[in-house]
Amino acid sequence: MEPRRDRRNGASAGSGAACWFAQCDQARASGTAHEFGIFDHDGQFLGGCGLNQFSAENRMCNLGYWVRQSRQRLGVATAAVIALSALGFERLGLARIEIVVAEGNDASVAVAEKAGAVHEGIARNRLQIHGKMHAAHVFDFVASLDAGDGAAAHGQRVVP
Repeated sequence: MEPRRDRRNGASAGSGAACWFAQCDQARASGTAHEFGIFDHDGQFLGGCGLNQFSAENRMCNLGYWVRQSRQRLGVATAAVIALSALGFERLGLARIEIVVAEGNDASVAVAEKAGAVHEGIARNRLQIHGKMHAAHVFDFVASLDAGDGAAAHGQRVVP
């Protein structure tokens, strides 16, 4: 007997991927995150992306992404970042979206740059990975800028 497949990603029911999709559905329903699978036109699972760590008071969140190794360097993550930033600004009414990338993760830095995010700098002890603190690049997209806030002078990309 074949294991039951999750129609969204071909994963066996009860597998890590199927559980992740269930968590994504719950988070979207509660408004705590907007996480999605990334698929090609044939329905093959390519990776994941999402908006999370929302601050309602500041109208901002984090944007994260990953793509399976066999499908990297094809523009998949860049397209996901562009689509998610549009979702965040146009449908969720966010003012700021951050991308935080561990120092040394050059591929993810390249994705943020190709998508048009502005590099704000490197923050010390910004990410904890496997129990250890790491410095991380902080990138942003902003929905609008006040004329007098000085941000435009730093070349920040404004997403309408």
